[in-house]
Amino acid sequence: MAEERGATTIADRVVSKIAAQAAREALGGVPEGGAAPHAGVVVDHDVARVRIGVELDYPSDIGAQCGAVRHRVVQRVHALAGMDVPEVVVRVERLHSVHTRAAQGRIT
Repeated sequence: MAEERGATTIADRVVSKIAAQAAREALGGVPEGGAAPHAGVVVDHDVARVRIGVELDYPSDIGAQCGAVRHRVVQRVHALAGMDVPEVVVRVERLHSVHTRAAQGRIT
């Protein structure tokens, strides 16, 4: 059988890029003035454990957005890399307030 003749290895950094892009998709983009999601991944055979750092708009439903990120990351990593993802840790690193941006744009 063909699958017994070799192996396919997917580097952690590749899975990390898939996870970061999936987080961006789940959030619908990057907040104005914010940084794109970034991911750290540990791969052990066909299992990936993922940590995602995100910046969100404020106010927003932080719990719902983090849940959407977890769901999308699991879905995309499984679909594109064929790996199970038993754990996705989402860290909210910064909130971007519409009010703060408006105040920074004002000339005093």
